Amino acid sequence: MAQMTPASSAPAALDPCGALETLFAPRSVAVIGASENPEKWGYWLASGALAGRDRRSVHLVNRRGGGLRGVPFLPSLAEIPGPAEHVVVAVPPGQVRRIVVEGLAAGARCFTVITSGGATADEERELAGLITGHGARLLGPNCMGVVDTRGELLLSWGDFPTGGVGLVSQSGNLALEIGRLLSRAGQGFSRFVSLGNQRDIDAADAVEALITHEPTHIIAAYIEDFRDGRRLLRALTAARQAGKPVLLLTVGRSEASGRAAASHTGALVSARATVAAACGEAGALLLESAGELVDTALALLSPALPAGPRVAVAGDSGGQGALAADALAVRGLTVPPLPPMVSDALAAHLPPGAVPANPVDLAGAGESDLGNYARVAGALLLGGGTDAVVLTGYFGDYATANPAQTERECAVAREMADAVRISGRPLVVHTMARDTPALTVLRKHGIPVHEHIEHASAALANALRWTKLASRPAVELPDPAGDVVLDGGYEATRALLRAYGLAFPEAAFVTTADEAARSARRIGYPLVLKAMGLAHKTEAGGVALDLREEGALRTAFARMRSATGAAGYAVESMTRPPHAVELIAGVRRDPAFGPVAMAGIGGVTAELLGDTALALAPLTHDAARALLLSLRHAPLLTGWRGAPAIDLDAATAALTALVRAAVEHPELSELEVNPLLVHPGGAVALDAHGVLGT
Repeated sequence: MAQMTPASSAPAALDPCGALETLFAPRSVAVIGASENPEKWGYWLASGALAGRDRRSVHLVNRRGGGLRGVPFLPSLAEIPGPAEHVVVAVPPGQVRRIVVEGLAAGARCFTVITSGGATADEERELAGLITGHGARLLGPNCMGVVDTRGELLLSWGDFPTGGVGLVSQSGNLALEIGRLLSRAGQGFSRFVSLGNQRDIDAADAVEALITHEPTHIIAAYIEDFRDGRRLLRALTAARQAGKPVLLLTVGRSEASGRAAASHTGALVSARATVAAACGEAGALLLESAGELVDTALALLSPALPAGPRVAVAGDSGGQGALAADALAVRGLTVPPLPPMVSDALAAHLPPGAVPANPVDLAGAGESDLGNYARVAGALLLGGGTDAVVLTGYFGDYATANPAQTERECAVAREMADAVRISGRPLVVHTMARDTPALTVLRKHGIPVHEHIEHASAALANALRWTKLASRPAVELPDPAGDVVLDGGYEATRALLRAYGLAFPEAAFVTTADEAARSARRIGYPLVLKAMGLAHKTEAGGVALDLREEGALRTAFARMRSATGAAGYAVESMTRPPHAVELIAGVRRDPAFGPVAMAGIGGVTAELLGDTALALAPLTHDAARALLLSLRHAPLLTGWRGAPAIDLDAATAALTALVRAAVEHPELSELEVNPLLVHPGGAVALDAHGVLGT
């Protein structure tokens, strides 16, 4: 926590990858564009800055004069006594550069530029270069500011409750939504960084700063532009290794947010799928909404985390218990039978005739004695046989109808919290009550409380995901490189992949029917004829299979030339090994994350089935094997309904070779084999396609 100390008269250079101390803990702050008008951004920035003036010197600048809360506005930065380490800029766009120049002269080491609009991308980059060239840093432009709640640094608009969540966001309003949801649940922020246009300080910088920030226990992020994805990936991995879960939101689930591509790989590897693969590599949790993010954060901030998927459910009615069990099952959790000792312990607290099974139907036990909630929850938490407990129903609402029960209901809540602490197992409460004293007690002790059972189930499942990710070893991903140029055509792509060890059928490349016939006599029938230069040959009539004699070959050639107009053709040996499975394997170069490997069920149904798995390239042998076995149709590879298993080692070797070729040839934005025919005797590529980057 920064203390008031004499400031240096000259700016000190900042390490561009450092902890950004002058962003979060400056010794002095200057707000340029301060205002007395609550309708202006300058008012809220000035008010927030003044809230921390016991910790740092605060200067308010407005050339028109005025003042706020007894602090007069200075006419310019030049009038500030001593350096202003952190300068917050909220002036019209045309004045920003002048303010930056004045700030640098005044010793500024960090600029937070709230101003949006009026500047081109080139002008913003030039501004960032001016700032970083003087050893300072830039947050923004077009950002909502920065907050450190423990350090009483409030350089933004809005309410930011104090808590254990550090938020990095490209959306200001989303941050406000997350803040309100956290506040309702008795939680809040440690730090908040609004990234804006990321001309200097980016998401990776902000995440790195949160990793070393002791009050931050959870890192949340909303990111649209990933910039250097591999650098961000390393930051996310470092957070996981430090024991700090990263909860990530992004866009890209809709078809409109993707882009069309010339190959199957382009259609199957979406932007969001790439981010999901990156999160899988780093051990971050990719979530879908602000609500899910907050629910998951609450679960991860609770006193205990689930060690496995087994959940005990106790409800005020059979219906609520059954629905809870279904909601948990949807999320991959189980509601198993209880051990006999636990069932016996429960029976002592339930009405006669109630069955002490999982889910547990309290059958009025809570109404007859509120203490039974704690007794049942305690029996389930302490008895063993399950990894977590969900209490669903009415608890927390008794005092609403009868205020005389307030003290007793709160005492029961404390007893349940004690059982969680003693057992080391999590308790999640779903209730129809809202913001009652008993729920406040639960939240104070870190027990998550939810209004919807599906939210409780999702949060518990995400907490289990994190416990599995937290112990996983880190995988080092080298940055790809290479300098060989290809033309992307089938013949050259085929030759490239053969050089990396992929097997292809014997083939010849021809331009006329006579050449095709001569090549066929050398290769031998049956044959395949393919038109060159087509990304989707089958749909365009560019593939003819199982040609068994010259007449059929010439007929197919004439028909194909008429349909496609192709100038070149491939004549290949027809390969039909028994018990074969068609796979698709590809690599697409993402602008932020670099090469992304994809494996899936292939052939003409690749896009229809959509059974694919992604990972950031390059791939080790073990990673490639795991990728293949993660497919929904993986049983086809390991032996389905009595069929022999394919040669998984050969399939894995083919996938790793393809990925290595793509990594070492960055001039290819996409590289694909479809189908890759895998069978008990090996693996053979039947078609290949490359796309040159632009």
